[in-house]
Amino acid sequence: MSEVEELSVEQTLEWDTPLFQQALTQFEQALPHADVSESVAERLRFPERALMVSVPVRLDDQRFAVYAAYRVQHSSVLGPTKGGVRFDPDVSLGECAALAMWMTWKCALLRLPYGGAKGGVRCNPKELSQAELQRLTRRYTSELLPVIGPQEDIAAPDMATNEQTMAWMMDTYSMQVGHAVPEIVTGKPISLGGSLFRHEATGAGAVIVIERACQRLGWDLAEQRCVVQGFGNVGGIAATELVGKGAKVLAVSDVSGGAYADDGLDVMAALAWAAEHGSLETFPGVEHISNAELLELPCDILVLAAREDQVTAENAGAVHAKLVAEGANGPTTVEADAILAERGIPVLPDVLTNAGGVTVSYFEWVQDLGRLFWGRDEIRARLAEKLGDAFDRVWDLSAESGISLRSAALVSGIREVAAALTARGIFP
Repeated sequence: MSEVEELSVEQTLEWDTPLFQQALTQFEQALPHADVSESVAERLRFPERALMVSVPVRLDDQRFAVYAAYRVQHSSVLGPTKGGVRFDPDVSLGECAALAMWMTWKCALLRLPYGGAKGGVRCNPKELSQAELQRLTRRYTSELLPVIGPQEDIAAPDMATNEQTMAWMMDTYSMQVGHAVPEIVTGKPISLGGSLFRHEATGAGAVIVIERACQRLGWDLAEQRCVVQGFGNVGGIAATELVGKGAKVLAVSDVSGGAYADDGLDVMAALAWAAEHGSLETFPGVEHISNAELLELPCDILVLAAREDQVTAENAGAVHAKLVAEGANGPTTVEADAILAERGIPVLPDVLTNAGGVTVSYFEWVQDLGRLFWGRDEIRARLAEKLGDAFDRVWDLSAESGISLRSAALVSGIREVAAALTARGIFP
């Protein structure tokens, strides 16, 4: 084993988790088609920076709790890093590293001047009060001050974080530098420089990609029967957009399980019920099923908008959809990808399908930097143009090279980053 190989093995160990191995395997599968040098490929296999911090928080009962937290920056070759912050019991360095790598390819594919990042705090947000969440967010932000900034690393909402979380992060950073810096985060309230259409962007963007795929496949989206796993910000908006396009949504699901109606759900009623009662668990007039059963329902389009590792080697053979669309990050494992490909079921990959969120985050950042804001229709039109261009490049490369849509998306992103890295070189 060479000295370089030994170093690479040692570097891998810190974030070597199944999810990071999934991201790395997808990268390796795309590499033969990307035509990049081995030195460039070696640099892109690993994050540039991975920060681990402990976050002490005074709880409401005056006890102290200390939470593990992370921020991983995969690549700054194209510009500042960009990525979400999640509060979740399963947050780990490996998870953040995988999601940061995917974000690099996503930004490059959409030709945004960003690299990928991801961060989070390992906690159960449901067990924390609003005041505790605020103290947690502010201390976490303070711990990140050496590595974040509007030209260094820009945060956004992710699992169990929202506009309010971003407002606290923005305020904490601004207090440290002595003036308001709205461009330090995206996905924040409109009153603080947030962008119109940011809340809807990921779900709406997924449907823009789905509609484009239907056109290429010769399908009419209005005739498709859809199932949506996940009913939060992404899944709920995607389900609403699908119905708005005339499609029938047969089932949706949240943490409590799924709601199914063979003749189609009243999505707006389901959203209202979930908002009032906290979940779909008691939503009336439907058949209640498990998340596992939902994934195996016969349908035309299956939208995966929950979380990672949902379609696996164990259940991919039982998926009865004609098209799978990844609204979440990493919902289909490498083994499941191969099974779906063998069965002739195309997968619209996450780095393309859920890129609407980071694209409108970029629009928000640009608006904040210029202190000039756009209207909703203009933002939606710009988003459709960006996603349409990326989709066409991915679809055409897939057809020309005989590779999957996922590999084509990754190849496109890798080529963009590799070209910039080759031109810039390795310092020193």
